[in-house]
Amino acid sequence: MKNLEKILKGLANKRRLAIIKLLLQKKRPLSVGEIADAIRLSFTATSKHLNLLRQLDIVERNQVSLTVFYRLADSLPAAVRVLIFLISNSRE
Repeated sequence: MKNLEKILKGLANKRRLAIIKLLLQKKRPLSVGEIADAIRLSFTATSKHLNLLRQLDIVERNQVSLTVFYRLADSLPAAVRVLIFLISNSRE
């Protein structure tokens, strides 16, 4: 597991939390374009947030032809999954 402090910093951003919430809600891999449209963020900015989440092993990517899809990582420890669930269901 990546350093917990790094994971918490990665989760401490409202755009990345929006991405995680979306992936939790849809329960299927989403393309960068689908995520960008849903959270109303540019494709480039969305890609940067997804890349950081991937570096933290929070999401996994799969490329099909020219389209890149992301989903929550299967290898995500249960404790981090619970934390993500609690954060994503908390009121802002």
